[in-house]
Amino acid sequence: MNDIPSTGPAAPAGHYRNPVHPGYFADPFVLRTSDPGLPRYVAYGTGGRHGDLVFEVLTASDLISWTLAGGALQALAPEAGTDYWAPEVAEADGRWWMYYSVGTGDVGHSMRVAVADSPLGPFHDCGVDLTPDERFAIDGHPFRDDDGTWYLFYARDVLDGTRVGTMLAVDVLETMTRLRGRPRTVLQPSADWQIFQRQRTIHGGVYDWHTLEGPAVVRRDGRYYCLYSGGSWEGEGYGMGYAVADHPLGPWQDPPGKTRLLATVPGKVLGPGHASVVRGPGDRDVLVYHAWDVEMTMRRMCIDPIRWGPSGPSVDGPTWEPVRLDRVR
Repeated sequence: MNDIPSTGPAAPAGHYRNPVHPGYFADPFVLRTSDPGLPRYVAYGTGGRHGDLVFEVLTASDLISWTLAGGALQALAPEAGTDYWAPEVAEADGRWWMYYSVGTGDVGHSMRVAVADSPLGPFHDCGVDLTPDERFAIDGHPFRDDDGTWYLFYARDVLDGTRVGTMLAVDVLETMTRLRGRPRTVLQPSADWQIFQRQRTIHGGVYDWHTLEGPAVVRRDGRYYCLYSGGSWEGEGYGMGYAVADHPLGPWQDPPGKTRLLATVPGKVLGPGHASVVRGPGDRDVLVYHAWDVEMTMRRMCIDPIRWGPSGPSVDGPTWEPVRLDRVR
């Protein structure tokens, strides 16, 4: 059962209803485990603190009934920053590696990595700044290709180009704690819906600032898809799109004319985005994302299935009414 009582109506038998966890749980990443001694699903999210441990950890057997398992990461010294964002976890070499950013507000964030002997933690920072040459780097997403090569996708601030702002990059992980140091651009802003704030004062200048963030990469039908979020996470304009490539290093293309994967449904689901993709109990792809409640007080975890077709992915959501369980099983 959920550890926090839900205030919304219960879903009827054989259905689920978003949000699937009633507490604050932003930037949700869900790991599916294969060890029978571990919970089937482990979720990590921005927000929450348990003593010296940051990032909340939830566990579930079915993506729907989540239980709080405590905190994930041993906090660094205060001078490293006060804000810990967007943890994602990968299993490699018999251990679990957490990629996250730390900084203070919108200043000084860099990508870091921590390690643990269990996906439940506690994770301990490896003492490495993965992106020392970036002015601002967040939202690390580790991706293992079929040939065993690891990549780290992330979001970084770039001041060049027609539309400046936060945009997506990728680099090769030579080890789980070292990037090659030759990042490539994945995707640049291309539309007004991706504007974070007009006339934003940042990095010593004033810009119409765009934001692409929260990359999540999957390979389906021989192609690579990078799902991403855009716009301002603080408002209703936030939503999701995707890019496609034939190799993790690109070139990546934002297909022209496609509709957004997720967008606000006024009065129902606000600012859906920053998602991860996980195989559901029936081996169907499920998108796990956050969305604001209608009062804009909490970003909460939601799920909806992804369908793959000749033109790419589509999401059966965002939903707020009961959804049949067999959609994700």
